[in-house]
Amino acid sequence: MNTKDIPKYILLVALAGVLFSGWLTYTKVITGNCPLREGCPYLLGLPTCVYGFIIFGTILVLTYLWHSNAKKYKGNLEWISRVALFGILFSGYYSFIELMDPSCPIKPCVYSLLLPSCVYGLVMYVVVFWLTTQAKK
Repeated sequence: MNTKDIPKYILLVALAGVLFSGWLTYTKVITGNCPLREGCPYLLGLPTCVYGFIIFGTILVLTYLWHSNAKKYKGNLEWISRVALFGILFSGYYSFIELMDPSCPIKPCVYSLLLPSCVYGLVMYVVVFWLTTQAKK
């Protein structure tokens, strides 16, 4: 993998995360229901998809700055890695919570996208974190 292309890959993954979590957030806030008809965990009175949107947005902005001027923002790679690691821990916890949801009447639970939405966020954070480790080499 060409290390010069890594910021582009991170930008694409972060943009996908912003769009996905943004759609979930917008729908949840406007209609009050999860668009995927899943249980929606809350943290401090907000649905967790709001935090996912913020985390992916942070990664997107940091990566854009790093990509646009790598010399000036070379420390951003470390911050991108840290934010992605935080995202892994955050979405990993809520993925576990959703997968073990005792209110789910059918075991295993049936999800619109086969898995809880937090799992998809977790996968994207893992990809971003892995890409940052490749960029550090």
